[in-house]
Amino acid sequence: MDINNAFLHGDLDEEVYMVLPPGFQAKKLNQVCKLTRSLCGLKQASWQRNSKLTTALLSYGFKQSSANPSLFTRGNGDQFIALLVSVDDILVASGMMALIQELKNSPNAAFKIKDLGSLGYFLGMEAKISDNGLNICQRKYALDIPNDTGFLDCKPINTPMMPGSLLSSNDGTPLSDPSSYQRLIGRLVYLTATRPEITYDVHHLSQFVSAPTDRHMAASHRILCYIKSSPRQGQFYPTSNSTLSLKEFFDYDWASCTETRKSVTGFCIFLGTSLVLWRSKNTSNCIQVFIRGRIPRPCYDSV
Repeated sequence: MDINNAFLHGDLDEEVYMVLPPGFQAKKLNQVCKLTRSLCGLKQASWQRNSKLTTALLSYGFKQSSANPSLFTRGNGDQFIALLVSVDDILVASGMMALIQELKNSPNAAFKIKDLGSLGYFLGMEAKISDNGLNICQRKYALDIPNDTGFLDCKPINTPMMPGSLLSSNDGTPLSDPSSYQRLIGRLVYLTATRPEITYDVHHLSQFVSAPTDRHMAASHRILCYIKSSPRQGQFYPTSNSTLSLKEFFDYDWASCTETRKSVTGFCIFLGTSLVLWRSKNTSNCIQVFIRGRIPRPCYDSV
């Protein structure tokens, strides 16, 4: 669903004045307008819009998630319904269409809602719903990255990084313009939302965005060649699972990061057979000792 003119729905809690719009004939010298509602462009507009939407959803019985403030849920079992809010776009999921239809009419008292139909394209992610399940990928976004960097016609490869390669900040010659590397890594970070197989490699390269070198750029270009080989790669969530038990898998090394001397930890969590969470990050070594079941040493590093 989409909220029409979302930034015009906020109520101002403070006095805000603006200059007269072009074409308006002023009756007094230095005449200004006092706003009673927020306008797009005001620094208060986003906050006021979100506050009003949150208040409306809470009044309808929804609960706001403490882990993700954009997620709202209500009910349980067959009566469960979930909302994910992104600015003026709302993604709704429920096992009963009657609950979704009821929700379409509820927020109209505070907002004018437009029904955009079944999920197809949301925040750069493509969703395909079938009888077997839900498939989510970022095909268009994945192809836009090589196209914008001139790698659309590159030769595809099967691995995102050379096996065993470990880069450092002193490798290679510093780039004269690091902004191109920074933009590329930023776009690859968003691609990891549906591509867990490149999460570790992008995490490794993102450590050098402050002072990248030609070797770091070459490694990022290799990831583009890998993406070219499988642009449709994504996540599949089957309709039926044999079990909904949580399964967690962890992998870590010991102080392998040459920059910080911290350990690299990777984990993934499955709900049944569906991968729902994954991450790769640097962690303090005392955390790794605790995971191994030993008594942790005193550690003052931030995690």
